[in-house]
Amino acid sequence: MTDAPSALTVVDAVIIPMADGSDWFRGWMTVGADGRITGLGEGQPPRGGGATGAGGSGAAARVVDAHGAFVAPGFVSAHSHLFTSGMRGMTPGEPLYGWVGEQSTFISAADADDVYWFTLHGCLDFLGNGVTSAYNFTDSRVVGKYDATTDRREIFAIRPEAYLFRQIDAARDAGLRTMNAIRLDSEFQPVDEAFEVFARAVDHVKQNVPEALDLGASVFGAVQWSATAQAARDEVRAMDAHGIGNQAHFLETSEALDQQREKFRWYEEAGAIRPGFLFGHFVHPDADMSRIAAEKGAGMVWQPTSNGRLGSGVADIPHYRELGLPIGVGLDDQSCTDVSDPFQNVRIGVYTQRAVHQDAGILGPREMLRMHTLGSAEVLGAEDRIGSLEVGKFADFLVVDPTAPDTGPVWDVHAHYAFAMSLRNLKQVYVGGRLVSQNGRSVHPLAAEASRQLHTRVRAVAARAADRSTSRLAW
Repeated sequence: MTDAPSALTVVDAVIIPMADGSDWFRGWMTVGADGRITGLGEGQPPRGGGATGAGGSGAAARVVDAHGAFVAPGFVSAHSHLFTSGMRGMTPGEPLYGWVGEQSTFISAADADDVYWFTLHGCLDFLGNGVTSAYNFTDSRVVGKYDATTDRREIFAIRPEAYLFRQIDAARDAGLRTMNAIRLDSEFQPVDEAFEVFARAVDHVKQNVPEALDLGASVFGAVQWSATAQAARDEVRAMDAHGIGNQAHFLETSEALDQQREKFRWYEEAGAIRPGFLFGHFVHPDADMSRIAAEKGAGMVWQPTSNGRLGSGVADIPHYRELGLPIGVGLDDQSCTDVSDPFQNVRIGVYTQRAVHQDAGILGPREMLRMHTLGSAEVLGAEDRIGSLEVGKFADFLVVDPTAPDTGPVWDVHAHYAFAMSLRNLKQVYVGGRLVSQNGRSVHPLAAEASRQLHTRVRAVAARAADRSTSRLAW
């Protein structure tokens, strides 16, 4: 998927740009051969001003007539684990540590080829559901299981580097814009070796992912599961060495809460909390922690569907907004959201906040949509390329039809889009002006094979892990 797309014009669209200072309008958008937006405006596109011809092939212009449908930026998932696409419905009644323990047991039996197909399927699932960019926590090479009671991790084995690289390759092959997060496993192997492996992974991204798809690399923050404060210092060393950020799963669950809160100090003393550092989930900080995070320029990423599924709690989003803490939104993974549905994620986010605060005005639809698009791009430092429909940015957009099925008259565009639209209304997904999904079906040449490989390989991996796992496939 590296050939340049033809020029494109979208006409008769209700465009929801999500750019700051802009409102929706009915009009047009043009896309250049490089996949970037060249123009937007109300009414009809200007004659001779970009790709305006119908039909054609090769380098000829193409026209997408939206027939009054919504055209909005692709969603950005700022927190994702894309190798989990074959694990939906696992441990349906477990909180975080029980769920992740069972998940870890299953994936411990996977090899590099397995995780490639798992990740490819997960990426195509995201794209088909309107998520065009993602922060992806690659699965660690370390095979082990965390025990929250003892705050220790049992290590079974360390897999070859290909296990890590193949996940990066899968996101590239899917055509999903991705920030690849890499875990620094310095607790479980010689420190110098851990840093060398990390550097090779960062280099693999730079050398093997096209620039247009590469949102950068990041540290997969893992201090929540670490035994000593040295882990935080090691992560800062990796951040500084490569000039990259860090997203740490932190204070996600109420389990072992005192233990988790103690480790916040490790990050603070190591100098990790700064611009580019993100707290993933951040459901249970105390008042000082959220204040410190905001003052030091860190951000947070909110996973409303995942937090509900695992019973983790409800992040205090209104308080974080008052503090000025940058907020992104993620879909987490298919094994704790089950359906990677950004429309559902938007609704669960808004409705949960309103219910908890008993205030229907505490979070509006436009604000929530911004957090799941431009806000997520901002916390990832990629707002110059993705997150809104603006000239010069990538033409990553959705065509969402409120008439099929019919959802009635539109009173408020942002509210209708956020509250009344769902995957059944999502008709087309474009990445860089290229159609990647139509009516819920991927047009990727490997889509059918990815599905076949996922089903075959999940069964094989589950069989290999059967002696350690309590989960069993129904079919």
